[in-house]
Parts: sequence; C-alpha cells; structure tokens
Amino acid sequence: MERHTQIPSESRFLIQKMSLSNVRLSNKSGRSICRTTARLSSHARLRVEASALVEPGSLVLVAGATGGVGQLVTAKLIERGYNVRALSRGSKGGMFGSVPNLEVVKADFRTEATIPSGLMDGVDAVCCCTGTTAFPSSRWQGDNGPRETDLIATSNLIKKTPQNVKRFIYVTSAGVERQTQLPWVILNAFGVLKYKRESEILLEGSGLNYTIFRPGRLTDGPYTSYDLNTLLKATAGDRKAVEVALTDRFSSETSRISVAEAVVQSLLIESTVGKKIAMGNVQGEGPGSDTQKWQAIFQAAKA
Repeated sequence: MERHTQIPSESRFLIQKMSLSNVRLSNKSGRSICRTTARLSSHARLRVEASALVEPGSLVLVAGATGGVGQLVTAKLIERGYNVRALSRGSKGGMFGSVPNLEVVKADFRTEATIPSGLMDGVDAVCCCTGTTAFPSSRWQGDNGPRETDLIATSNLIKKTPQNVKRFIYVTSAGVERQTQLPWVILNAFGVLKYKRESEILLEGSGLNYTIFRPGRLTDGPYTSYDLNTLLKATAGDRKAVEVALTDRFSSETSRISVAEAVVQSLLIESTVGKKIAMGNVQGEGPGSDTQKWQAIFQAAKA
C-alpha cells in the first residue's frame, strides 16, 4: 500500500485557547502606551505549542481499539509506521496477533482505581474511539451503557492525559448539539448524545490540543476479522468523497473507514487542532490516504 506522510514544511505556534489576558502596547523606545484586555475564549487557558505534529514513529494510545472505528485506526497507524498502545477491557486485544510495534494493554477507564500506572508514559497522542450502542443491547451488560462508556470512562481518560501529550483525537457523533431535534431526540433517548457532548466540553476545557470528529451514522463494518492485512483492504463502495463542516449540521452516513483515516491524517495536519469537525460521505472518489488532499478538505471546512 502506498504511504503518504507528507508534512507541512513549517511548524507553526498554535494558540489553542486563550482566556482573559492583559496586553501591553509599547512604542519603539519601549515606553508603555496603553494596556488592553482581550478575551478570545471562555473555555481554556492560553497554550502555545512549537508543533502539534505527531509523525510516524511516535507512540499513539488508542482507546476503544477493538471497536468498529478503533480497530481500523489501530491497523492504519501500524501500517503507517506508528507505535501503538491499544487499550482493551477484555481478551479481544489479543486478536490483533503479534505485531512488533503494537502493545495491547488491558485497561478499564470506568474506574480510576483500575487504570494501570505508567499507562501514559511516552505517549505522544491519544485517539479515543470508545462507544457503545445508543439503545439497550447485549453490549450494555456489565455496566457498559452510554453513561459509563461515553461519560465516565472518556472523562477519566481525558483527566489522565498529561499536558505534554501533543494531540487528543476524539470520535463522537453527529447530533450532539441537536439533541432536541428529530431524529436526534430519539437517538438520545438513553443519553448517548448528552454524555458524548459532556465529554466534548470537558476536552475543550482541558488545555489539550484536541480534535473532535462528529461522523453521521456509521457504515462499513464493524469487521469480525482483526487481521491487520484484512482490515487495511476494507473498502467503502462508491460513497468515498468526504464532506466536512465546523458545525453539527450533517446527517450523512459516514464510513468507518473514512472516520479512521481522518483520525490518522489529523495527526499530521495542524489546522485540525481545536476544531470540532462534522463529517459524512457522499458519492464520488475520496482522498484515500493522501495527506495533502485531507489537508485541503480540512482547511476548506466552514461553519
């Protein structure tokens, strides 16, 4: 498979969020002219990073690595040359087999006491792909409903992520800001959108360099095979073109393959930092694994 790891030539200083701050204006002699106050955000404090790029060879922690999107994210990261620390609550993590740059760790973030010490050691980025069904199902067994998964576990993951981690990528859902509208009010009957949005808000105020993806109804998978080569061969039919927006306004179906690719590509695209990106698939050819095409898509996103 052809790899595309083209990286922007210039690293930019990134201002993720700025709280109330005083600015002093001076003339050429250094004499103070005036002071002014600027408020650019009510969410988080000022944070400046020399670079938010997470290049191949970096260590990426994937939460929800055995889920429908997480398994594809894990496979793509490994194929691109990243080191992956895949989190699994149970025995499914062993289904990936023996891969040199993959470490599977059993961890349950629903209870802080069960989180292994040193889990975040050396981590450069976190990709959170956790989730459960919106309506009661067998997946809810063992306290695995939306509140436990989308709020408690995700909140604990955010809180445990050190400030020196370069990126936190979080996959949520379309409809998180339309909970009272049809059809989202039905989907939110048991709180799945409410809890995802609460975790989004926590992440926005965390000071971390976040990117949030809000896909529509997921298609393509989940896949029963955890063989990495099989996962990488998965295709999305004719609806490969990707549409994005900076507001929660799409209802398009979204391929898990496209979501996973967006997550991986965003690690190399600094313009996605601090963004909540709605996405869906439409008829046409998509960007594939071409980083420059993904960068153009993200930069063209409008509210």
